[in-house]
Amino acid sequence: MPNPLPLLRDQGGIAVQTPSGPLPIRTILGIGRNYAEHAREQAAAVPDRPMVFTKNPGSLCLSGDEIVVPQVARDPDHGGNQTDFEAELGVILGRAVRDIPESEALSAVLGYCCANDVSARWWQKQGSGGQFWRGKSFDTFCPLGPAVVPAGAAGAGGIEDPQGLRVRCRVNGETMQDGTTADMIFPVARLIADLSRGMTLEAGTVILTGTPSGVGMARTPPVWLQDGDTVEVEIDGIGTLTNRVRFG
Repeated sequence: MPNPLPLLRDQGGIAVQTPSGPLPIRTILGIGRNYAEHAREQAAAVPDRPMVFTKNPGSLCLSGDEIVVPQVARDPDHGGNQTDFEAELGVILGRAVRDIPESEALSAVLGYCCANDVSARWWQKQGSGGQFWRGKSFDTFCPLGPAVVPAGAAGAGGIEDPQGLRVRCRVNGETMQDGTTADMIFPVARLIADLSRGMTLEAGTVILTGTPSGVGMARTPPVWLQDGDTVEVEIDGIGTLTNRVRFG
């Protein structure tokens, strides 16, 4: 049975501890609106192609770390606190790929983890000219964990099919999101193939595959992360990523 691969701090960043040594995470690619119900809860169009954005690698943190919401993401002149949670399946590539066919794409996956695409909504939507990067890239806004479950045969303890996993998010024990990767508009293999067209995806690239419905901004009234909250992202076969929120 393959053992989960630890995530750890390495040379100032985050890396996956593989049998051959640490594999640094240098690139984070996010996919927006990859669940139709999440698009609808925002009154947004369901995309006909993957909606791609990046996050600063400096936003990475580990399970057990604090999500620190900086003052700039709470400033009344910049929308006030609009910090949101997004439970996602994280996919980590184990080798570099370019122009890989969809039929072969999963062979490039090292493993899977839980991810929280923490998002400061005003900075995502109004504060950066319509570009997502700033609102999703504050320090600690990309927790990953609790470890990386290797890709491989389910009978051997790996994840063979990433499209049948239940994804949940709880805030202070209350379930906010409860979905399944079977509902992705663009499955993992399609995402890897599409993103690799004409572009090398290096080993250690993380793909955040989108979030199910139930995020805080779509609720009435909205539910924003508050100082002292505990956020959990749980995915079947992977475990639970847990982080406490602190206003910095």
